[in-house]
Amino acid sequence: MYILVQFQFTATQCERVRERSLHFGTHTGVSRKANQAANHSRIKPDGEMERPPLIPIKGIPMIKYFAEIWDDVETFEPHRDDLLISTYPKSGTTWISEVIDMIFKEGDTEKCKQNPIYARVPFLEFKVPGVPSGIELLRKASPPRMIKTHLPIQLLPEAFWTKDCKMIYVARNAKDVAVSYYYFYQMAKVHPDPGTWNEFLELFMAGNVSFGSWYDHVKGWWDKRKEQRMLYLFFEDLKENPQREIRKVMEFLERPPDARLVEKIAHHTSFKEMKQNEMANYKTIPTDIMDHSISPFMRKGITGDWKNLFTVAQNEIFDENYKQQMEGTTLHFRTEI
Repeated sequence: MYILVQFQFTATQCERVRERSLHFGTHTGVSRKANQAANHSRIKPDGEMERPPLIPIKGIPMIKYFAEIWDDVETFEPHRDDLLISTYPKSGTTWISEVIDMIFKEGDTEKCKQNPIYARVPFLEFKVPGVPSGIELLRKASPPRMIKTHLPIQLLPEAFWTKDCKMIYVARNAKDVAVSYYYFYQMAKVHPDPGTWNEFLELFMAGNVSFGSWYDHVKGWWDKRKEQRMLYLFFEDLKENPQREIRKVMEFLERPPDARLVEKIAHHTSFKEMKQNEMANYKTIPTDIMDHSISPFMRKGITGDWKNLFTVAQNEIFDENYKQQMEGTTLHFRTEI
């Protein structure tokens, strides 16, 4: 059984924490440097958190606060029985984490609601002011642990590979990720100002966003899947048939088949349920870090929302760039279901 971090959040504590267009026009290409827009900050009202620039770690743009604890992250020593949950940002990380936590708690929703998801499944490289870091939470836990990461394969601590930890990776199509990431950049103030949708999309295509290139990320983990004890899942498959994908996860985790448990998990981890669950929707994070009034952390959770933001011209340019970036891979995505 995976041991939970003993980091209890009472209702009072959660309340205290809580208080604390477009088109491309003339296309200029995706070679714009990260500093031009990624480090741009607008003037902030008094008392509002300044948006920090991204800091490169071995060539990968990272959130400033994450970069500041990099030495601790890089030297982190997992236990062989730890379970790593990896995704590129905005690809269903919280969703799959809640699914897995429910599997290990055998569907007990009350146990799942004892702590926020970021305490139950610590985020390895996470660090922001006023919130316990992922490393701090992991040090309080005894193996086996569930560990979340957004790191590309080249930044993952070497010990995860050498100790052959089990890994579950979830990938989501690039267009929906780009849209979701744009809104997340706006509400999560640890990121630089995203600028306009047009500007952000160029940055995304160039890999000049936090955690770097989506293309390299999904391909890197895809190529590693046969070398490691890894289950590689797709967000679109989870949306299409959640019970089928939950059964895959249970089998990978060597859990016995249980149709009633699968049905219960599918219901509890539906977007509608999770959006209302304050132990999963990140509303316990201070508002000066995540401002849900700008955009909720759980915004839509659908496949195909990119159609509501991409212009025809943007879509054509994106498709051409995508074809170049994904050339030679056997990895394929659906952009609608």
